[in-house]
Amino acid sequence: MERASGAGRGAVVPDVRGEGRALRVTWHPEADVVVLSVWRENVCVATTRVAPADVPALVEVLVGGLADASGARVEQRTAG
Repeated sequence: MERASGAGRGAVVPDVRGEGRALRVTWHPEADVVVLSVWRENVCVATTRVAPADVPALVEVLVGGLADASGARVEQRTAG
């Protein structure tokens, strides 16, 4: 499964475990919803519909985790 750029209204994020697993994120403005879907190969196995008002909380968790992970990597490099 290819990784999409995320520049449009959707993105595909591969699961690090492989085996065709991925998370797809798609905006559906006509329905006023963001859909997070879990895929295995070409089969959708789960979906979560998120209200646009709840997306900032999701983004905050992702950005915070990324910042923490980046900080941990920097600390490991400077400590070693």
